Amino acid sequence: MGGVDSPVLATVIPIFNESKYIEKCLKSLIEQTLESSKHLVLVVDGGSTDGSVKIVKSMVELSKSKGGPDIILKYNPGKYVAEARNLALKELPDSIVLMVELIGHCTVPKDHLAKRLEVWEEISEGSGNSVAGLGVRVLPSDGDKTIVETWIEATLSSSLGSGSGQFESFSKTTKTRTPAFCMHLREAVEKVDGWDTEFITSQDSDLSMRLQDAGFKLYRTNETHVRMVKRSNFFTWIKMGYRYGFWRSKIIKKHPSRHSKREFLPWFGIILTLSLLMTSTPYWFIPSVIYLLVILVEGLRFSIKWRKISLLVGVPLSLITLHTTFSIGLIGGLFRKGRASNDR
Repeated sequence: MGGVDSPVLATVIPIFNESKYIEKCLKSLIEQTLESSKHLVLVVDGGSTDGSVKIVKSMVELSKSKGGPDIILKYNPGKYVAEARNLALKELPDSIVLMVELIGHCTVPKDHLAKRLEVWEEISEGSGNSVAGLGVRVLPSDGDKTIVETWIEATLSSSLGSGSGQFESFSKTTKTRTPAFCMHLREAVEKVDGWDTEFITSQDSDLSMRLQDAGFKLYRTNETHVRMVKRSNFFTWIKMGYRYGFWRSKIIKKHPSRHSKREFLPWFGIILTLSLLMTSTPYWFIPSVIYLLVILVEGLRFSIKWRKISLLVGVPLSLITLHTTFSIGLIGGLFRKGRASNDR
């Protein structure tokens, strides 16, 4: 993989107004145990206005002074993540074989990249270039959290909030359809024409589907992880729910095999309740009562598990908000076109 002094691995970080987190993110990459000459960091800015670029430039100098990896800053005229990752395909030196996906509001342990390469070599033995990606576990950010941040973390840890814990709860290296924070084989990504710029969110899911359709294999490992800051307030939580529902519809339209019946359960519940009400069925409200009881029990479960009484209210409230906004987004994605500014 490349010459002695040529980097073989690049961490690509699209950013937009990440001044609160980007310094900590880049420091975690500067401190990697992997030889600095073997990797570089490419930060692709989509037009930040909050001082993020200034912080990145200061981290470029810090890495140089510490003998860390090269940190390169590029401007992304396309603004969005898919454009940023495609730009990386063109801008990275030819020696780069592997590309790690990260975002500005996450950190990694010191041996993260070394572990990635170690596992990659293990799973690639005998597989040649059929392995196209390796994902990792996604854990909550460390440090103190506000009450709302704790509510959101608990909700996303619930099977009612994120589906199956597929990005956190697995315990071995195995094949997967949806690797998180994937390290991609550059050659494989180029063979399927990179990231689809039609997607503002879920572009990584779309890429995973196309790689598998092309005969490539994707894996995930529990040997390392990424710590990610989730949403910090209810306004961004509402926006996230709608945005993910909207782009989820786009994914399902392009890749029908990716649909999940459970994602449409809120709509089934609403239709069932309205049908019972319109036919004057006694106890038409039973489906709604069952739903409320389920999410209240989930709030109780997390308040005991995490020893935080506020989760009794916070988890049910967050679940109702997520289910409502995601469901509205699903319908919006079926009909609405265009790119609203808040889809970023």
